[in-house]
Amino acid sequence: MKFEWKKHEKALYGAKSLPALVDIPRQNFIMIKGSGNPNDTDFSDKVAALYSLAYAIKTGYKSIAVSNIISNKFHDFTVYPLEGIWKQKNVDKESAAGILIKENLEYTIMIRQPDFITAEMVCAALERVKVKKPNLLYEDIYFDTIHDGKCVEILHIGSYDNEPFSFEQMDKFAAENSLQRISDCHREIYLSNANRTKADNLKTILRYKVN
Repeated sequence: MKFEWKKHEKALYGAKSLPALVDIPRQNFIMIKGSGNPNDTDFSDKVAALYSLAYAIKTGYKSIAVSNIISNKFHDFTVYPLEGIWKQKNVDKESAAGILIKENLEYTIMIRQPDFITAEMVCAALERVKVKKPNLLYEDIYFDTIHDGKCVEILHIGSYDNEPFSFEQMDKFAAENSLQRISDCHREIYLSNANRTKADNLKTILRYKVN
């Protein structure tokens, strides 16, 4: 059986176009940090390195699962979508007023891994992909766990540059429900391939932590 996140985890990836309160469980990721404008090649290079490792993990898991080396009802899985945690550094009065300075962004981009993927499997895949498809950026990728817990989320449809409108909706929802944002960063989950989708049709889940 193949594990498909769209099918098996609808509650986590089925955000609607209206804000909602959700509880996000502990999740494992392969991750890499960066800073600067996401339109620069440094960002796209990091994304490419992440996906190379993600597919190496998938291929390695499928190989040992089919060989019955491990006991799991899932013998394959669909690679999860790209995610990003974003923060604007050096926030001043100008940026606080809603002006995004992309060169001041700090980010962690990541791809979630199914719960049955272990750190040992990630390390083994990393060694294989270093030989098969060399890339110095692999040295910056790490495997870690994130537990966001209570969050406000919304499905943003459209250009990434228009996200402030969706954040306004989220802020209003939080205020109306006596929820307080507790972090100066937010998470984005990219459900669309930006290289194959028109900007007006992009689907992105936006989340930030609250209490």
